[in-house]
Amino acid sequence: MNPDTPCDQTPRSVLVVEDEADLQQLLQFNLQREGYAVTVCGSGEKAVQAATEHPPDLVLLDLMLPRMDGLDVCRRLKGSPATAHVPIVMVTAKGEDADVVAGLELGADDYITKPFSPRVLIARVKAVLRRTRKERAESKQPASLIALGPVEVDPDRHEARLDGRLLDLTATEFKLLKMIARRPGRVFTRQQIIEKLHGVNSVVTDRSVDVQIVSLRRKFGEHADLIETVRGVGYRARES
Repeated sequence: MNPDTPCDQTPRSVLVVEDEADLQQLLQFNLQREGYAVTVCGSGEKAVQAATEHPPDLVLLDLMLPRMDGLDVCRRLKGSPATAHVPIVMVTAKGEDADVVAGLELGADDYITKPFSPRVLIARVKAVLRRTRKERAESKQPASLIALGPVEVDPDRHEARLDGRLLDLTATEFKLLKMIARRPGRVFTRQQIIEKLHGVNSVVTDRSVDVQIVSLRRKFGEHADLIETVRGVGYRARES
């Protein structure tokens, strides 16, 4: 049984949005081989319609689409109550860092760059599905401890411990750690971090985020690699 298939045996559904026929077939074949139910759309307009009528469990979205590009599709889906909860994995060409950042800030959950191996693609899809399923389950539960490797974050007590030792964190460092530790593997852009920590209209700069990250890593000591840099994009907590 596919580990990403729910207990009711219903296959997880993936909407592939890609206009190149060869890549459509490659994506569809590899996803179906893993047990996913796949729907393919060759345009942004059709993708928005299909996702709205039958929301999938995940959207695999190419950014380079004719007429309505991938960023517009992402904006539409994340802006609609019917599809805002659907995770989106963007497919981008190398060198499109600005588009990656824009997509993540619109609410996309992850990205993969071309060219990619089918194994990497499937691994990313599975990781996002696991992560979003866990997040939905946790959102229905009372606040609880958040574990990130040897680091344990206690939201109620406003404390973080490393191997049982209390960490001396500033209020901003604690908020930053709590935010990224809740979603290991999820990439956060610097702008997303600023807005979450300081508000939408904050005058805080990207450089301040880098400083906070450096400070957290220093306090983690030999576990500094728990926070990973995604070049040209932002930061994420390491996924175990």
